[in-house]
Amino acid sequence: MEQTNNKQTKIAVVPVVTMFFMFAMISFVTNMAAPFGNIWKTQYHWAGMLGNMMNFLAYLIMGIPAGRLMQRIGYKRTALWALGVGFTGMVVQYLSSLVGADVATFSIGGQPVMLNLLIYLLGAFVCGFCVCMLNTVVNPLLNLLGGGGNRGNQLIQTGGTLNSLTGTLTPLFVGALIGTVTDRTAMSDVAPLLFIAMGVFAVAFLILLFVAIPEPSRERIVRGGRDKYSPWSFRHLVLGVVAIFFYVGIEVGIPAELNFYLTDDPLCGAAIGGAVAAVYWLLMMVGRAASAAISGKVNTRTQLSFVALLAIVLIVVAIIMPASLRVSMPGYSVADGFQMFQVPVSALFLVLCGLCTSLMWGCIFNLSVEGLGKYTEQASGIFMMMVVGGGVMPLLQDALAKQVGYMGSYWLVAAMLGYILFYALVGSKNVNTDIPVE
Repeated sequence: MEQTNNKQTKIAVVPVVTMFFMFAMISFVTNMAAPFGNIWKTQYHWAGMLGNMMNFLAYLIMGIPAGRLMQRIGYKRTALWALGVGFTGMVVQYLSSLVGADVATFSIGGQPVMLNLLIYLLGAFVCGFCVCMLNTVVNPLLNLLGGGGNRGNQLIQTGGTLNSLTGTLTPLFVGALIGTVTDRTAMSDVAPLLFIAMGVFAVAFLILLFVAIPEPSRERIVRGGRDKYSPWSFRHLVLGVVAIFFYVGIEVGIPAELNFYLTDDPLCGAAIGGAVAAVYWLLMMVGRAASAAISGKVNTRTQLSFVALLAIVLIVVAIIMPASLRVSMPGYSVADGFQMFQVPVSALFLVLCGLCTSLMWGCIFNLSVEGLGKYTEQASGIFMMMVVGGGVMPLLQDALAKQVGYMGSYWLVAAMLGYILFYALVGSKNVNTDIPVE
């Protein structure tokens, strides 16, 4: 019996490493959108974040279908389809660099909108389908391979560390290819990165084709009529769906509004704002690495409760700190490397929130799908749909900032963190253990 368990452990290493690689690819694809936006906003001042928006919109549309697809055809085939879709999305984005910049389709406010922008946005939308499908596969499968509980959360956090690493490196690669943004900067300047991405997708497809992946969804198919229960029957999942919606809004909103705040600061500006906000993402990588190291021993609920409470404290302190009080902070830019900048002390506390938010995705997902059994795949799809919170809540926060000021808008973030604290302490408990899940 001991030999069998050892054998199973050794075999599980291959799928785990494969899922880690997929986790890294998710951020690699997603984080192309913002730096690519620097190219398009030179032509259209309103188009800088459109590619990013198309990624989030794809989650809203594809989340539930991805979960159902995974339940029908399994984890591996869903991931293979996702890689094929991602390859197609990269090809479409590359095609946008081949279309002449003088081919217009329609106009907005008297300004012609070129066909190449529409093709690029289509490619970004298709890539959004890809990362949504990969996320739907990777998160529950890592949780499953870890046996759920603390160990499952540990694997998700480890994958998240690699996700943060590629998320940090991708903008640097794009920046190195673009160099200085001018009116002549075009998608053709980043074509080498698109070719690299196509190659990565192709290699990943071939590797996954020969890797044995557990398929619990096929073992859980319900035969003989409709199931009277669904993932929505579990209170801790429903509350977790709300928590993940808020979480993505928090994760995106904190550095985004910070960037705007520092950009409008007369002593900072756009370059410093972007550089300081980037430190937030670096700290997310540090936080996920730390969580991966301790999650095998520290309870997931305890981790989520602690970081949610700490984040609330950091946000409240940032809000009440006077803008005149300043501190030196490190920032990074492709052109100048690491430098120290004088920024309002509030920025320091907001950046430190990255250490807290880094743990939340894995913890919320882990707690929400605990005990769902055959409903896990559908639940994962529902979760991916709620990533749209990263587009909705920062938009609301920015609207609030226009009424009460940048720092005042962070009361909305504090309220969302309060809900996540409630979820960690109370809402994450499974009170529907009487529902059969096998």
